[in-house]
Amino acid sequence: MSNEGKDLAVRSVERAVAILDLLAQGGWQTGAELARELRVHRSTALRLLGTLERHALVERDQRTARYRLGRRLPQLASVVTGEFDMRYIARPVCEQLAAATGETATFELLVGDDIVPIEQATASTSVMSVNWLGRRYPVHCTASGKAFLAFGPEAVRERLLSRRLDAVTPHTVTDRGRLEAQLEEARQSGLARTHEELEVGLDAMAAPVFGPGGDMVAAVDVSGPSHRLAGRPDLDRMTLDAAADLSRRLGYRARRAES
Repeated sequence: MSNEGKDLAVRSVERAVAILDLLAQGGWQTGAELARELRVHRSTALRLLGTLERHALVERDQRTARYRLGRRLPQLASVVTGEFDMRYIARPVCEQLAAATGETATFELLVGDDIVPIEQATASTSVMSVNWLGRRYPVHCTASGKAFLAFGPEAVRERLLSRRLDAVTPHTVTDRGRLEAQLEEARQSGLARTHEELEVGLDAMAAPVFGPGGDMVAAVDVSGPSHRLAGRPDLDRMTLDAAADLSRRLGYRARRAES
């Protein structure tokens, strides 16, 4: 694309955003009214409105030919709001877990086919200073990823395991049979583990976090140097307790065992 074409594309985006701002401020408006506000020809405004309407970002009243914000905007906003709410809830739990373990605690989501940490807390005594936030990681070599594979929907597990399992370090598990055996162990213990599979010298464990409907929605992860995490059974209980606390805060109520 030429520089002129890029400039036109940017200008169109800016005008489309301006239309959304105007509709947010003034409610129902005609194409002519919006064109005057934008200082563009009416046909230009209508062309932009037509594109926004096709994507449900605006909607048109057939009787009055006026436009207002569309139904898709609340859907898009709910994604951001939902993630923000979960981060707000997860923050104190991660801080408490990091302080109790002396390691790094992260709250992680499955986004598409990757694990994405959205909240992190590091103990003041920890020598680890890696910022994991916002990065994307493969599921098969992360503790949170294995937790999603073990406790998530079968269809998601099958899709993710059907892909090639690349070696990230010499310790990454790339054999599906061996990985599935680890997933069964995770289901039995409630914890998924990695040993130097994402980064040499780094171990991690993760427990599932459940939402109100009982589905796994996130994972809480504790990571640190391999030599420090080895032989510490107390980490298991603290990680499981943190995940259970987060699940309760998100509205999950575990079923009571039948008497």
